[in-house]
Amino acid sequence: MASKKQIILPALVIVLGVGAAIGLQALKKPPAEKPKVDNTPLVAIKENSINPMTFNVQSYGVVNAKYETNLISQVNGEIVYLSDKFLKGGFVKKGEVLARIDPSDYEAAKTDAEAALASANATLVQERAYGKVAEDEWSRITNGKPTELSLRKPQLAQELAKLKSSEAGLKRAKRNLERTVIKAPYDALIESREIGLGSYVSMGSRIGKVLSTSTAEIRLPVADKELQFLEQLGNDAVVAIQGKFAGQDRLWQGRIVRSEGVIDNKSRMTYLVAEVKDPYALKSGTNQLRYGSYVTAEIQGANAGNVSIVPRHLVVDGKVAVLSDDNRLTYKPVNVVRQVDSNVIISSGLDQGDKVIVSALDYPIEGMALALPKDEVLKTPLDEESQTRLAMDTKE
Repeated sequence: MASKKQIILPALVIVLGVGAAIGLQALKKPPAEKPKVDNTPLVAIKENSINPMTFNVQSYGVVNAKYETNLISQVNGEIVYLSDKFLKGGFVKKGEVLARIDPSDYEAAKTDAEAALASANATLVQERAYGKVAEDEWSRITNGKPTELSLRKPQLAQELAKLKSSEAGLKRAKRNLERTVIKAPYDALIESREIGLGSYVSMGSRIGKVLSTSTAEIRLPVADKELQFLEQLGNDAVVAIQGKFAGQDRLWQGRIVRSEGVIDNKSRMTYLVAEVKDPYALKSGTNQLRYGSYVTAEIQGANAGNVSIVPRHLVVDGKVAVLSDDNRLTYKPVNVVRQVDSNVIISSGLDQGDKVIVSALDYPIEGMALALPKDEVLKTPLDEESQTRLAMDTKE
């Protein structure tokens, strides 16, 4: 038989073990309750603003002179004079002498024509006297009727014709003499010179080319759908022109003077022509709008009234997402009248101060509750995912 000691010791160990286990279990803390997280979607908004607006149409073009003239010799001869300003890039005034052709032959021709005219005048006076004598002689004859030949009328008509021919010859000689002097037809910039001192030119030879400096023209292509935003299809509209001069951005003002009236076969655009006065600033002394420059243009259009401007991607199926006064998702139908780059212009549908939602929603349902980052309802800590999404929405 086992002794009492052998029985009591194992029992005591078991009791102590159970007690220790119970004690350790009692020392353990109960699991902490997780804080409640508000899962209301966070959104970023932008208050809508309604402002008056004028439609403008963007375009571009190259600056050209309104008038370009090829100087052509109208007589033959040697170049005996060239102006110091008659050089490529030179500026000349209207009527300024650019070159002279040897006038000797044409001065002699003018003298001959003047002599021929004087002779014709003398012959005409003589023939009129002959006619008067013949008329007086026939007046004494009562039984006869004079003929026109007997009164020397054909001879008189012949001398009158010779006089007119002589007058025409003198005009021709004077005109040819004048043509030996090459003058600027208007205030101009010399684009090219094709002759040199002592060179011989014949009728039809090219002497040079000049460009008018009084007015510049710019052909501005405009898409057919953009013409609707211009009053009177752009006629007489003000144009803001931007380009570069001396490496700096500059602005000039012009005006639409006409439309070319046809759609270009290649670009399918309608071209409006803008004019800029004094492009080389010869009178004003400001920036030069040089010919050949590439410029951008903004054509002032029609009055659009009071409109809103929102990013294009916010308009889905003709509606814009708006946060209502009770913080719920609402869709408002809008009327888009124009798209400009990444924005659209809305004429109706949005009110002043509307809270337009500019952040993305994962599963939008109209009427769902939304929250802003600043709402007081968000007092509980956010989990990591919500914090990340809030940061991204706020950044947007």
